[in-house]
Amino acid sequence: MYTLVDPDVGGSDVDGIYRVDGPNSFTVVADIGAFAVLHPPTIPFSIAVPTGVQYAMQTYRGGFLVTDGHLNRVYRVTLDGEVSVFIAFDDIVPTGLAVSGDTIYMAEAGPVPHLPETGKVVSFGPKSSTATEVASGAPILVDVEFGRGRTLYALSNGEFSGDPAGSPGLPNTGALLKVNADGTLTVVMGGLDRPTSLEFIQNKAYVVTLTGDIWMIDGLSDPPYGNAR
Repeated sequence: MYTLVDPDVGGSDVDGIYRVDGPNSFTVVADIGAFAVLHPPTIPFSIAVPTGVQYAMQTYRGGFLVTDGHLNRVYRVTLDGEVSVFIAFDDIVPTGLAVSGDTIYMAEAGPVPHLPETGKVVSFGPKSSTATEVASGAPILVDVEFGRGRTLYALSNGEFSGDPAGSPGLPNTGALLKVNADGTLTVVMGGLDRPTSLEFIQNKAYVVTLTGDIWMIDGLSDPPYGNAR
């Protein structure tokens, strides 16, 4: 998936989902940017990029769900390239996705100034018109994933720097967090440098950072939560 590569922002490519056909070939599956221009949000908030900023992609029911962190909605995309709005929000900046059965879990970075109370994990279903808050309490949440034992985790990019909207958090203030049943978030590993995405393999978490590093955090099923390297 590519974003911010269209002519509106000085590029020459399509904002959307691509199929990789080989080492040097690909096919555009869905032009999400074109759909966004033709179907702008009806909920009022400031829009600087009409094609949106697609953030995360998750497989779902034989197709994909895609978050748009700028236009504040989630798209449903079929394998034939048909795009539709799955659910729309106010200015909450949707980011990462995880799916469990029919329930979709989503991270919210929250609007500027990205306060901890607006960094949320929410859930919704295929027929939902609104989302239900699952947990909150960390700034700029950018991903949510299930770990071993179906424990839900969230990833914070870090404390807001005060720079323009869309800027990353401050260096070394990011964190991996566990989502608790009482709606709180517990820091599992802090001091991460602007993490952007999260994936689990058994009891190991793999965190990709803005600078291109990949950190492995292991032993998450054992106290005191594991070690990073």
